[in-house]
Amino acid sequence: MGGAPTQVRGPGITRLDYSLFKDFRLSERFRMQFRSEFFNILNHPTFMPPNLGGNGVIALSGSGDWFSSNFGKSGATRFPYQDSRQIQFALKLYF
Repeated sequence: MGGAPTQVRGPGITRLDYSLFKDFRLSERFRMQFRSEFFNILNHPTFMPPNLGGNGVIALSGSGDWFSSNFGKSGATRFPYQDSRQIQFALKLYF
């Protein structure tokens, strides 16, 4: 049992989403809710595992080859359209 390993563990997925709601009573019949939602609040990128492509991403050449200078390197992020921090606000009227 010798030789180079055949599998490489990639980076983990780290995302923190957060939401905050506040209700305001306008009258006996009406109330309004202010919402704020934060997606990937820490703005942390999630990198692709080495030697793995997909979703329009091409794997970095040699990133899975034990003897390559690119071994273990990641060439892209896993969720390119969801990696940036996104914040949205909303008002909701209940009656």
